[in-house]
Amino acid sequence: MISDPILLAYLDESLPSQKMAELESAFRSDESLRKRLAELISRRESGVHSVGDIWRRHRLSCATREELGSFLLGAIADETADYLQFHIEIVGCRYCQANLVDLRELQGQPTSTERRKRIFQSSVGRVRNYPE
Repeated sequence: MISDPILLAYLDESLPSQKMAELESAFRSDESLRKRLAELISRRESGVHSVGDIWRRHRLSCATREELGSFLLGAIADETADYLQFHIEIVGCRYCQANLVDLRELQGQPTSTERRKRIFQSSVGRVRNYPE
């Protein structure tokens, strides 16, 4: 039996993609499951919320981008790093995983100071040869 918290996590798109695919398959074949999902949507839209609903919807267990950046740099407390690793790898938080992928891609890109320096160096010869 699929629990209501799992269905709510499905609505929030906070489940691992494998689990999302399994649920979508189950919705196609199970009318009662579709009805339960519709009831949860109706209850959510009418303003009935539990603490768990609010916690999940606002992703209160997720790290900020700054915390994830510090995690990548190894500049975060061990306890926090352990939690983030658990949250990302075991819980499989798709939001934090996506942020980490984005931050890793940004790590390889030059900073604005480095870009300015390269642009300046590439234009030095042109500036010297510029007629007065």
